[in-house]
Amino acid sequence: STTRVAGVPMIAQRRCGAPRPSTPKGISSRSSAMRNQALPLRSPMVELKAKPATRVHRAARVQTCASAAIVAASSGGTPAPEGFKWGADMKTLSLAVAIGTAIWFCPAPAGVTIQAWHLLAVFVGTIVSIITTPLPLGAVAFLGLGAAMLTKTLTFAQAFSAFSTEIPWLIAIAFWLSKGFIKSGLGNRIAYSIVSKFGSTTLGLTYSLVFAEALLAPAIPSVAARAGGIFFPLAQALCLACGSDPKNGTEKKLGAYVMKTCFQTTTISSAMFITAMAANPLAVSLAYDSLGATISWGQWALAGLVPGLLILTTVPALLYVIYPPEVKQTPEAPANARKELEKLGPLSTDEKITAFAFAVTISLWIFGAQIGVNAVAAALLGLGILLITGVVEWKENLAQGASWETLSWFAALIAMANHLNKFGFIAWFSDKVVGLIGGLGLQWQASFGIITLLYFYSHYLFASGAAHIGAMYTAFLSVSIAMGTPPLLAAIALGQLSNVMGCLSTYGIGSAPPYFAAGYVPQSKWYQLGFMLSVYYIAVWLFVGGAWWKVIGLW
Repeated sequence: STTRVAGVPMIAQRRCGAPRPSTPKGISSRSSAMRNQALPLRSPMVELKAKPATRVHRAARVQTCASAAIVAASSGGTPAPEGFKWGADMKTLSLAVAIGTAIWFCPAPAGVTIQAWHLLAVFVGTIVSIITTPLPLGAVAFLGLGAAMLTKTLTFAQAFSAFSTEIPWLIAIAFWLSKGFIKSGLGNRIAYSIVSKFGSTTLGLTYSLVFAEALLAPAIPSVAARAGGIFFPLAQALCLACGSDPKNGTEKKLGAYVMKTCFQTTTISSAMFITAMAANPLAVSLAYDSLGATISWGQWALAGLVPGLLILTTVPALLYVIYPPEVKQTPEAPANARKELEKLGPLSTDEKITAFAFAVTISLWIFGAQIGVNAVAAALLGLGILLITGVVEWKENLAQGASWETLSWFAALIAMANHLNKFGFIAWFSDKVVGLIGGLGLQWQASFGIITLLYFYSHYLFASGAAHIGAMYTAFLSVSIAMGTPPLLAAIALGQLSNVMGCLSTYGIGSAPPYFAAGYVPQSKWYQLGFMLSVYYIAVWLFVGGAWWKVIGLW
């Protein structure tokens, strides 16, 4: 019952309404509506007895199909392809390339090697791309490494050197640990417990997380481990339990405010104690080389007590005003949380295993240095427990795009920033700053304020506090003392601000990548809020802190 025209493509016949070869005999295909209706089948004999008019119509239809096929054949027989579509935002990518190229072809200043200058061009272009995001961050970072190698600015070993350092891997493993925290249900249990006690307001929830993290800060010397491995998964579970998920477009309900606040305050808690950040002992060591005196744990903690507590107390309220959550009052949340806890019942086996794995990991983060176990080894032990017991499957870790993305771009930036220092650019920059300020003839208070600002905001060039301290701390401390700043005050203030300046970017401190990669806060808003809060932090640390340091005898 189906007429096939020789030499006519079937697609042309189908466009003209001819039935598909798979269409059962007797079922008309004249319209999509009739095609979807269950019509009675007719025998071939009935089809042969069709009315002459119907045969005429069919003949005309076949002729029309043939004509359409001829037209299609004459034009190639295939529909025109869609227009080409770029995979990147070419405007912002072109901007980044243009800025990097302009720096590349500018003459290198006296005292700066060509290699260092060219790496600066690649690095600045990469940073511009990270800010404007013409491509995902990992792709941008790898393009930067590719540019550095293609231009022979970096070798392969230099470009990928940071992939063998601790911090990027610690951040990635923290993501994988958090999978067990959430999947087992332990994260929900802890989150519901917090909500049941403090959950009547979003502000109360946030304060509980902020001060819990600050209490653990002196005991866990890695901010990446403390934030990424403990409080980031807890904050994420809390946000999800309250119905705030960027995958559903509800990130502003609660999570954006909570995530940004929890991240910002990690930079403050890290500044308050020598043992709260891995690079703080480096600052103490460099200060000893310059001053000939050791900064004690108590001196550092006492100096950071007042400015640190003031900021920890005020920042959640400040962000509550300038970056408010959509849901502020949740009077029913504690009762609902208690009901959810009842539904969860006693601890499951997976929850007990996860709790044990985290207990082992955290214990080694606190005491591991005494027995020679580093933070990554401790995290891998915890992850191994989760994998072996089946709480987490390896394929689930492979599917966590955010962890691999963060590992990629963070390690790439660390490699480029480290080699800017090794190639001598940072030393040259420090010397120029020191010479400029030294020639102004200002009082030590004003000179130290300028030194602090330059030291603080130069952190946009660094992907870790340790790299910044190693490159610039000694030079800026030396000029501060030469300008009349009390030595102990200058040493402690610059050391503590080496943590606080991590607030500026998505890569400046180990706690930034996991909180940013969660997707709750857009990158532009992240940088905007980071800069705004940095002004507040500096004002508190220098003015309120300065008055407190006068009281305790630092000057």
